[in-house]
Amino acid sequence: MTDSGTAAYDHCADLPPLVATAVRAARQAGFTHSCRPEQGQLLRTLAGGVGAGVIGETGTGCGVGLAWLVSGARPDVRIVSVERDPKRAGIAAAVFADEPRVEVLTGDWRELAGSAPFDLLVLDGGGQGKGAEPPLEPADWLRLGGVVVLDDFAPMTTWPPVHEGRPDDARLYWLDHPRLRAAEVKVTPSAASVVATFVG
Repeated sequence: MTDSGTAAYDHCADLPPLVATAVRAARQAGFTHSCRPEQGQLLRTLAGGVGAGVIGETGTGCGVGLAWLVSGARPDVRIVSVERDPKRAGIAAAVFADEPRVEVLTGDWRELAGSAPFDLLVLDGGGQGKGAEPPLEPADWLRLGGVVVLDDFAPMTTWPPVHEGRPDDARLYWLDHPRLRAAEVKVTPSAASVVATFVG
């Protein structure tokens, strides 16, 4: 989730219909931390690469990022997202009420483990290792060849990457993990995502 992410849609045209619905729901709820449009486009592309598999997301918010995933996903994909705030989870569930591929859970991000292993896993509300929380172990969550995505990074300008003047341990965990092949991808000049494939 990105601070002021919802506002980034103010001048967007030609959004996928489900994304537009989720953005309206976020605005009506006063929720400002939606997935940015550029990150959403990346998610839609990655979702299109999943065959008859499972996509997971932590941190549903009001469903904007989830709507990008659904907009790109193939018909036989199952998509599960978890949101810890019951009100936001209810808003998101209403957005996807007519979408049988989607399940919105209410609870801690660890509740998503019951749907693993994932072909695509978007960590936007837990599991990243940011702050004091330890990151999840990819082998417990991803299918071989599965992809994990993390957003809300400033693009690297040094190696190792830094956050608040110190090595960015959360980002380094994913970029240097021995069981992942990872890269940082700029989605705007000031925002980047980490995309990593589980290689076993």
